[in-house]
Amino acid sequence: MLTKKTLKTATLGLALVGVAMGASANEVADYPSKPIQFLVAAGAGGGVDNFARVVRPMLEEAVGGARITVVNLPSASGALAHQRTANGAPDGHTLDFASTTYVTSLAAGQNPIGLDQLTPVARMQSDVMALFVNPERYPDFESFLEYAQENPGKVTVGGTHTASPDHVAFLSLRDASGLDMNFIPYDSTGNATANVLGGNIDATTTSLSPLLSYIEAGQMMPILIFSEERLDHYPDVPTTVEHGWDLTDGNDRAVFVHADTPAELVQHLEGVFQEIFASEEYQAYAERVNLDYREGWMGGEEYRQRLENNYELYSRLLQNGN
Repeated sequence: MLTKKTLKTATLGLALVGVAMGASANEVADYPSKPIQFLVAAGAGGGVDNFARVVRPMLEEAVGGARITVVNLPSASGALAHQRTANGAPDGHTLDFASTTYVTSLAAGQNPIGLDQLTPVARMQSDVMALFVNPERYPDFESFLEYAQENPGKVTVGGTHTASPDHVAFLSLRDASGLDMNFIPYDSTGNATANVLGGNIDATTTSLSPLLSYIEAGQMMPILIFSEERLDHYPDVPTTVEHGWDLTDGNDRAVFVHADTPAELVQHLEGVFQEIFASEEYQAYAERVNLDYREGWMGGEEYRQRLENNYELYSRLLQNGN
């Protein structure tokens, strides 16, 4: 039964909702009301940094010429960028640009900022991961697989630091395949690649785009691609799914904001980034740097679900050793 008190409470609640929705609508209409800051959770010159700097002029134009600055915060696997975003104002003027390292470092306990403190706006890139070798040592994946099966514990695979996308790609492959292999961390993709070429390790797990020059020179070759279907550029290279392994992770690059940012503003930003993603200028960039092997776009809610699923997987894999 509705009493006067109940009706009064309900009316007050509706009024507060209306005020909140009105405030959010005003924030969208007034956005941006001050300069925007891109906090890049990586160093200058890398994939995340290039992504942010390519997007910057496009976003400046899309939001009416607002001034945007880019700040690189690579410390602690980018955790400083996430902390500053989470501790800043929830008004959409601080945008956190991050890669898959965000969730891998979270799973490893290296990053204190979880998905209760950051909200994904959108994913715009998914750089395909692959297993690379010196083709003079392993001409194809079958030869690598045969050697690994016949020599348990002797195969070494390198990649960037522990709990990196390279590392969790290795762990995922080892977990799915059952192969007895070991991981060796390096401080850069270049060092891992040099050790493959020098015969110190058998292979490296990393994304395709950083090794394109080595592939073109015939020095390195992908022998297994983490994908559902074979890529047009590499029609002869088998995929993980072909071998029955549900393993298609890539190195994602995405945009986050403070978790308390009004939903209407988050949706507005998602729409702006989706328009940027679909633009001829952005698609030309993606094609130029070989980030068009598969669809990069993913909306905020869908990407949040992906991050939550990956967090559970990576936590289990990292707990089970190197």
